[in-house]
Amino acid sequence: MSTPSGEERQAVILETLENASTPIAASRFAEQFGVSRQVIVQDIALLRASGHQILSTNRGYLIEHQPNSAAAVRVFKCRHTAAQMRAELQAMVDNGATVANVFISHRAYGTVQAKLNLHSRADVDSFLEKMASGASQPLMVATDGYHYHTVLADSEEILDAVEHDLGQLGFLAPLREYELEDIRGIGQPATPADLDKTNPHNVRNGN
Repeated sequence: MSTPSGEERQAVILETLENASTPIAASRFAEQFGVSRQVIVQDIALLRASGHQILSTNRGYLIEHQPNSAAAVRVFKCRHTAAQMRAELQAMVDNGATVANVFISHRAYGTVQAKLNLHSRADVDSFLEKMASGASQPLMVATDGYHYHTVLADSEEILDAVEHDLGQLGFLAPLREYELEDIRGIGQPATPADLDKTNPHNVRNGN
């Protein structure tokens, strides 16, 4: 069996990433093609130079898809300290999800939302650096740490992985049924049928 050329290898890598629902490590590709990890890193760099939106996460590479093409959407209700923001956001992007926004439901101010559109750890780092360099406080400060994120992904399996990791970190907060009305229209439709009866921490889309 002949060794594939660089172009053939890159074509296979691209096709594999386009069909993947979770990040794929460079070491996995290296083993598949019998080359070094550095060769795969160079392949990824060439694919990016050709215009392919490939994200790097601590779990591997993932094709970046536009938010409006997401196949799965879920709203997570979370609670944690400001110091734990990095761990929370990384738990989402490391699984290949996009953090579309953050919002709170305040008794006096109603629903207050901020767009995030975070795809990777680099996005998370940039966002947190901006927060640290200014006088702004996270929205959750106004609601005793409680807040919501609309999270987008290419599959429900990715969102399940996000949910698992947030749960392991102790960041998920129970979502009460009356809150569904409060978050209607924020990121996705929310109706009583959307409430996951087996897990009260999130609202799923209707798919």
